[in-house]
Amino acid sequence: MIDSLYIAWKYVTFNKVKTTILITSITLIVFLPLALQVLLNASEQQLRARAGETPLLVGASGSALDLVMNSLYFSDNVSQFINMRAAEQIDDSGLAVSIPLYVRFHACGFPVVGTSLDYFDFRGLEVKEGHMLAMLGECVIGSEVAERLGLGAGDSLILSPENLFDIAGVYPLKMKVTGVLAANHSADDTAVFVDTRTTWVMQGLGHGHEDVTLTRDSSVVLQRDERNVTANAKLLHYTEITEANLGSFHFHGDEKDYPLTAVSALPRDTRSATLLRGRYLEDKQYQITRPDDVIDSLMENIFRIKNVIDAVIVIVGFATVLTLLLVFVLSLRLRQGEIDTVFRIGCSRLTVVRLLAAEILIIAVVSAGRCAALLWLVQANSSGLVRSLILH
Repeated sequence: MIDSLYIAWKYVTFNKVKTTILITSITLIVFLPLALQVLLNASEQQLRARAGETPLLVGASGSALDLVMNSLYFSDNVSQFINMRAAEQIDDSGLAVSIPLYVRFHACGFPVVGTSLDYFDFRGLEVKEGHMLAMLGECVIGSEVAERLGLGAGDSLILSPENLFDIAGVYPLKMKVTGVLAANHSADDTAVFVDTRTTWVMQGLGHGHEDVTLTRDSSVVLQRDERNVTANAKLLHYTEITEANLGSFHFHGDEKDYPLTAVSALPRDTRSATLLRGRYLEDKQYQITRPDDVIDSLMENIFRIKNVIDAVIVIVGFATVLTLLLVFVLSLRLRQGEIDTVFRIGCSRLTVVRLLAAEILIIAVVSAGRCAALLWLVQANSSGLVRSLILH
């Protein structure tokens, strides 16, 4: 058998193109369904784990799936907003603790999450470098954000404009990175966290001005007298919040009416959760949902699609096997002269069978090795692949 393997190895290495095509075909037809299963298992694990940690979500009436994906994985955008008053109502009920969420903006392609400090305790997030948020305009970043952008505590990050042709005149905010979070292998690793009031500044609901009583630019001042200074629209709006200008930032109107995308409600116990859900049964403005239920429904749909994909892969795999058989049959015809030579030197038909079996074994082993290596790569990077391919 060793002699057969040696001769077969010489043959497959001599016919490099044919061998490469066969190995690639077999590797792909085996690798694709297995890799799909690995990614689906990893996505299900991530989706269910994060959803299981979040008891209830309150948001505007509409798609529960959009609400969950926006609030838990910072991916889809919600079409309607609620306001800060909804969070205060939950706190006032005494049934749960509210954590406001405003997920709308991006910075260098990463989602900006406006929330409160309670969020970090709730998700078990710890700062490994720098310190936690302390002032308006500061941010802490996830581990992947820090790695991809090469940022650390003390650096700056600029908000990406929602619209390059923003006629409202809201300038991108330059945020100071005060800390980098330790990796927890979830959507939090790819997020930029700020205070909710900072996101309102991003939206233009809060802003700061330079002190017009100290400016020397006469083109900014419309009128000046002993008691008042009136400025025009040229007055500079800050794009960076510092300790020097923090006092000039202010908000107009009632902050209870300022927008949120969702509120994460943490009930005190099962009874409180049931009572809280009951309060929203007839509410047409808000919806309250259990992320677990939404993710269960989503996974059912995903696995239905997977079954269809599996059926297609089986059909394609069957066609590939038939093609491989055809290749071997045609190869035998083309190699008839070689086979006749084997017979002439006194070898039996069993020897020819062993040679062909050795060739097939070598091709199968190499294909299996490559498939195993590819699956190992997918498994090792499954968390990142799921976040970029499925949860993004």
